[in-house]
Amino acid sequence: MHPAQVLIFGNPKSGTPVMNAAPTIAIDLPFKALAWEDAAGRVWLSYNSVEYLMRRHHVAETVIRPLVAIEGLIAAALE
Repeated sequence: MHPAQVLIFGNPKSGTPVMNAAPTIAIDLPFKALAWEDAAGRVWLSYNSVEYLMRRHHVAETVIRPLVAIEGLIAAALE
């Protein structure tokens, strides 16, 4: 297996209200990203976007909005 690491991002203050509104989203929280290396040695970062989670769990945008900041953290880590 090539190198891989799961990164976990979470804040109960942000995630708990979302889980209260849509309990099924707890399967995807805390938010996770997978950093992994392919056979060519390139490194990738994979994660489920907040938009995807919103559709998957039928959560209103206003409810899931606190999680949007997590995508900003991931984008900053990639720079």
